[in-house]
Amino acid sequence: MKKITLTLLAFVFGAALFAQTDLALVRFGKSWGFIDKKGTYIINPQFANAKSFSSGMARARTATEWGYINTKGTYTINPQFENAEDFSEGLARVRKFKQWGYIDKTGTFIINPQFDGAEDFADGLARVRKGMQWGLIDKKGTYVVNPQFDAIGEFVAGLAKARKGKQWGYIDKAGAWVINPQFDEAENFSDGLARVRKGFSWGYVDKAGIYVINPQFEAVGDFSGDLARAKKMRQWGYIDKKGVWVINPQFDDAKDFSEGLARVFKGRQWGYVNTKGTYVINPQFDNAGNFLDGMACVRKGMQWGYIDAKGTYIINPQFDDEMAFSDGMALIRKGPKWGYIDKKGTIVINMQFDSAENFSE
Repeated sequence: MKKITLTLLAFVFGAALFAQTDLALVRFGKSWGFIDKKGTYIINPQFANAKSFSSGMARARTATEWGYINTKGTYTINPQFENAEDFSEGLARVRKFKQWGYIDKTGTFIINPQFDGAEDFADGLARVRKGMQWGLIDKKGTYVVNPQFDAIGEFVAGLAKARKGKQWGYIDKAGAWVINPQFDEAENFSDGLARVRKGFSWGYVDKAGIYVINPQFEAVGDFSGDLARAKKMRQWGYIDKKGVWVINPQFDDAKDFSEGLARVFKGRQWGYVNTKGTYVINPQFDNAGNFLDGMACVRKGMQWGYIDAKGTYIINPQFDDEMAFSDGMALIRKGPKWGYIDKKGTIVINMQFDSAENFSE
C-alpha cells in the first residue's frame, strides 16, 4: 500500500509539474511574460526579450544580457551572456566576450568560451568554428575532429554534409570522407537518400555516394514516404525513389505530403492532391498550410480559416493571421492583437497580446 501511495503521489506531482510548465510566451507592450491555457499570467510581463520553455528552462533578457528562468519566472542562471541558446543534451551554448562556450544547468562553464561559432550538441558532438574553419568537439571540449572544413551540417544517420572549398561531400563522426567532395550543393540525408546538385541539376545519392537518381531536375524536395516533389521545365510533380514520375509535372509550385495530402499551386490558387495526383480539394485558396491532426489553415482573400481533409470549413475565414494547432489550441490574430482558439473556433484566450507564441512543454 505504501509503495502504491508513493507511486500515486509521484504521478500526481509529475502531472502537476507538467501542467505548470505548459506555458505560452506572450508580449504585452514592450515586455514579455508567460501565460497558462486559461490566459492567466504565470510569469508577468517583465523581460525585454524571452524565448519559449525548453527542458524546463527559458531564455530571458532583462537588459542587454541573457540568462535562464524557471517556470516561476525566477532566474536560475543570472543574466550574463551576450547570447544564449536552449539546452541540448544537458549543455547550452552561450556567448561571452564575443566567444562561444557551453554551460550546464547551474550556469557553470563546462567548456570555456573560445569559439567564433558553435552549434548545439547532438549525439555527444557539437560543431564549432575557429576562425573560418569548422570542427567537432565532445562534451569535454576536446576536438574529435580538428577545424578543417569550411562548413559542416548536422549529422543524420551517422553522416553530415561538409564543404571544403566550393565542393560538398559527406563525413562520418571521425571527420573522414565517406562521400568525397564533388557536389555544388548538398542536403542532409532523409529516408536513406540525400539531395545533391551538380551544375544546375539535382539528383539523389545513397550513403555510399552512388547515384540512385541521376541529376536531372531543376529542384527537388526530400522524400516523404515514397514520394518527393521535383521540378522540371518549370513545373512541379512527384517522383518515386527510382526517379520515375508518379505525378507528372503540372503544378506551378508544390509542397511535401502531410497526412496523405500535398499542397499544390496552379492558376494562382492552392489546392490539395492525394498520392495519385488526384485533386481531393480543388485549387481555390490564396494561401494554405499542411494538414496536421486532420486540419489545415487556409486563406481566402485576406482572411484565414481552417478546413478538414475534404475541404469543408471547420472554422470559417475570419482571422488576419494564424498558426497551426498545437496541443488543441491555435494562435490567431484579429487586427493588431493575438489570442487563442480551440478546434471549434471558439476564442479561449481573448485577443490582447502584441505578440505571442504557441504553448510549449
